[in-house]
Amino acid sequence: MLYLFNSPLGPISYRWDGEACQEVSLSAQIGMPESVDPVSEWLNAYFSNQQAPLPLLAEAATPFQERMRQGLLAIPFGEVRTYGEIAATLHTAPRAMGQALGGNPLPILIPCHRIIAADGLGGFSCGIEWKKKLLKFERSF
Repeated sequence: MLYLFNSPLGPISYRWDGEACQEVSLSAQIGMPESVDPVSEWLNAYFSNQQAPLPLLAEAATPFQERMRQGLLAIPFGEVRTYGEIAATLHTAPRAMGQALGGNPLPILIPCHRIIAADGLGGFSCGIEWKKKLLKFERSF
């Protein structure tokens, strides 16, 4: 089921099937209810700069995407890495890293917004404005 979370940065919708979070969208969808579930609890903690265990997430589609998830989860709140740095950590190419990040169905939960280009922000599948807001938000703590 699709649910809505009203964050201080804008509406977030997510698909929670009662067991795992399947996807996150940094936009609102009409008619979605708000919910109290592990995803909304994690988002409440995130936006309060508190630690909370990640809700169960849909399985990564490939072993590479699972490695990418683990690499992204190792980046502390408020910090960034470049595509090259994360690619070196995961023993892959920056371009492959960028493509995998663009297909991340769980932004914020899997913090792909913390990856930047060596010469600027780089891209973000949810739009550069969301990336700017998330990075500014995390730096404020």
